[in-house]
Amino acid sequence: MPLQDKANKQKTDMPGPHAKLLNSRVSSSAAEFGGTQKGLRRVVEHENPNFVWCVRTLCNEGRVKEALHIMEIRQNWIPSSIYIYALQACGRLEMLSEGKLLHTQIMKSGLEQDAFVGSHLVNMYGRCGSITDAQNAFEKISDPDVFSWTAMIVAYSKSGLAEKALKLFNEMKIKDVIPNEFTFVGVLNACASLSALKRGKQLHRQIIKAGLESNLYIANSLIDFYAKCGLIEDGWLVFSKMLKRDVVSWNTILVGYAKYGHGKQVLELFHQMLNEGIEPNEFTFVALFSACASLSALEQGKWLHSQLIERRINMNVFVGSALIDMYAKCCSIEDAREVFDELANRNIVAWNAMIVGYSKHGQGEKALDFFYQLQNEGLQPTEVTFVGMLNACASLGALNCGRWVHSMISERRFHLNVHLGNTLVNMYAKCDSIEDASQVFEKMPRRDLVSWNAMIAGYARQGHSGKALLLFQQMQREGPKPDAVTFVGLLKAFCSPLFLEQGKLVHWQIMKIGYESNLQVGNCLIDMYFKCGSINDASKVFNQMHVRDVISWNAMIMGYARHGHAEKALQLFRQMEKEGLKSDDVTFLGVIHACGNLSSLDEAKIVHSKIFIHGLHSEVFLCSALIDMYAKCGSLVNARKVFDTMPEKNVVSWNAMIAGYAMHGMVKDSLKLFEEMEQKGVNPEEITFVSVLSACSRAGLVEKGYKYFGSMCQDYGITPTMEHYGCMVDLFCRAGELGEALGFIQDMPVQPSVVLWMTYLSACKAHGNVEQAEHALQEIVKLTSNLTGSPSESFFFQET
Repeated sequence: MPLQDKANKQKTDMPGPHAKLLNSRVSSSAAEFGGTQKGLRRVVEHENPNFVWCVRTLCNEGRVKEALHIMEIRQNWIPSSIYIYALQACGRLEMLSEGKLLHTQIMKSGLEQDAFVGSHLVNMYGRCGSITDAQNAFEKISDPDVFSWTAMIVAYSKSGLAEKALKLFNEMKIKDVIPNEFTFVGVLNACASLSALKRGKQLHRQIIKAGLESNLYIANSLIDFYAKCGLIEDGWLVFSKMLKRDVVSWNTILVGYAKYGHGKQVLELFHQMLNEGIEPNEFTFVALFSACASLSALEQGKWLHSQLIERRINMNVFVGSALIDMYAKCCSIEDAREVFDELANRNIVAWNAMIVGYSKHGQGEKALDFFYQLQNEGLQPTEVTFVGMLNACASLGALNCGRWVHSMISERRFHLNVHLGNTLVNMYAKCDSIEDASQVFEKMPRRDLVSWNAMIAGYARQGHSGKALLLFQQMQREGPKPDAVTFVGLLKAFCSPLFLEQGKLVHWQIMKIGYESNLQVGNCLIDMYFKCGSINDASKVFNQMHVRDVISWNAMIMGYARHGHAEKALQLFRQMEKEGLKSDDVTFLGVIHACGNLSSLDEAKIVHSKIFIHGLHSEVFLCSALIDMYAKCGSLVNARKVFDTMPEKNVVSWNAMIAGYAMHGMVKDSLKLFEEMEQKGVNPEEITFVSVLSACSRAGLVEKGYKYFGSMCQDYGITPTMEHYGCMVDLFCRAGELGEALGFIQDMPVQPSVVLWMTYLSACKAHGNVEQAEHALQEIVKLTSNLTGSPSESFFFQET
């Protein structure tokens, strides 16, 4: 530093009474800036001893334009320290235009080639994001020193040009310039952004050799480097060896652990941090909220939220977004919304957190509303936004909306990466558009295991069992190795006895790979075997399972009940209770089904009492099942009691009670309840009219039956099924109106089934109408001859 500069520094670093007076003069002159500026000129021309202190004060206060104006007035001689203060202020405040004006003054003064001033020029341009200007400034330095090289390396690193930063570091070593602590920090940051593990470790060895490992800034950068390279434990080793740690050290290790889902360690370290007397800042809380989100630790998250308020830490957009994300992932979307509404400034991260949160919690419509608001705010959606939106469309089954979002992704030319592609495939599959899902899958430039699993599960869910199996075989040839999720999706494709052999082949592959012990796979195997009608195989899988959860027991109980093994279902339920497993609503649904099949009123009452004890007596679908169970057990009084005491009823509840009355010949009660249902504004379904028409048939109410059939078609727009046609034919036949029955059959818009003709044939025999009986028999023979196999086999096929 020149002697004159040192003298000025000594004189101006101690702001005494004269300096305070000068500061007040500078402040008052600022009001005149842009006017006469006499006061400002007077300060510059008559207070020379305090000129350096004056400019530095203005720069420290961010009043760069005023400082530059003083320097313009004082053209005769400006010390280099003045330029340094001004350059630092321009860089700190990212004032590129002012920085370029300052650069022009430096060029006039002939200091551009000076290593010290040049280094600060490079640093200023780097901080302002003008990397080309930084390069030009660096190249004009006549003899760059370590500060010059470091400034350029840091500028490259901060601008995302990490490779150039590393290349420059190598050039610096060739020039025999010894790096300092800030050089190592810049190069480590470049290695971290590239996840260049090998080069970073080589640098770590150089740092140890240089004796700088204990340097606070270098140690913090080493922790960050290892965390970003996925070696958080190596980062912890650096952290644990540090003699001195600041809040940055703690934040870096907390962020590292939070990033890789080690939420428990984050919370433990936070308490250790407090014990060591380190005061947390906003970055600390961002990491803490992320940890709570990964653990779904709502109470801990709420406590941290209170700590944030208590410590009066600024709720900036980053902290607010992390807090919203934490509440959303902890299933407290109301708290997330409250924080969002109170946030003064919101960025796209905050909006995304809400959209993703709503979509994950089955509130797709609110997610869509937020997306529309986001666009009205003028914010540009990101990949995360679109992923949240597509998941919302999937949960709503909103195919048109999903296609609209897909078109927006295409219009904005988003790269169809694996994550976005998988979300699109999943959305289309869940919206029953497997063709669109297949098109996206085929166009994906790269697919991972999730891609194949989503497509296989999509085919299986839509009943395309053959395509699911073919895709699985293709995956084995050219895709990744299947995992448990693959088999869970594939097994759902085998849902009838026709696919039993294919299901067994897949089971063999599962055993070969070693996934049979997987709990989810085991549960799906049980379900698959029951759907394929192989009860023994299902039982065998269940008995061989080392670990069983409530889903395993539920699958067995429901499977036994549906296949007519009610006693076995109840035995298994008792065994489940003995083993201490808590029954859920699905368990009781299977048990209710079993009791209904047994027609055991005593068992039914025991099960009902247990449902009450478990606090499930208000569940609508369980109450509906109880009504059906009591009806099958012959106790319509209990069935009606359940129906009347239900806090909420849906169409299934009404159907169960109407069917119960119809089943026991209580036609008046059944039809009265149906009319009450209509008055309540509950729209009947196909199954409702099956019960109503059956009741009319039993009572011989031909006119009423015809009226209800017409109402079903005209008033409710329900297309009649073969079951409805069967009820009407049975209605005419029971009333002896064989001509009406035949006319109805012949006028049907669909081909009559074998069962329908057999109903008519039985009625003809009962009424001794041989001619019509022969006609019915001819129709039956005609239908069965068009099918493969014998008439009896054809009949079985038709029933199936």
